[in-house]
Amino acid sequence: MYLVSACLAGINCRYDGKNTKIAEIEELVKDGKAISICPEVIAGLNTPRDSCEIVITDDGTKKVISKDNKDFTLAYRDGAQKTLNIAKIIGINTAILKAKSPSCGCGQVYDGKFSGNLINGNGITAELLLINNIKIYTEENFKEIYPF
Repeated sequence: MYLVSACLAGINCRYDGKNTKIAEIEELVKDGKAISICPEVIAGLNTPRDSCEIVITDDGTKKVISKDNKDFTLAYRDGAQKTLNIAKIIGINTAILKAKSPSCGCGQVYDGKFSGNLINGNGITAELLLINNIKIYTEENFKEIYPF
């Protein structure tokens, strides 16, 4: 069983109310081989919602800040924890998450300046899953384990 970002499975849950459906990932869910989760939605955030990026403060703390400077860090952490709890209950050890997202990005995320530039790092959910030994792929490299 895989955990997948709900937007990759075709659910309109992105910040802009859209999805980024990948047919193979949608099929995983339809075939009962994956569960789709949006950490931001299970944290109670609306769809659509403010666009957010990760900002690293001077003391090294990760914060999730919207374009108009609202702090969404607590909601993102809550969604990450709920996602981890579900993964543990189900016994999931592999996830396919949305690249570059402040929740799900793995390896690279946007730089917090809303400039389109990327920096090395992980989203809040991806980081928590990695710390808990859940292997993460994104839509950019999931074919390394495909076909499922």
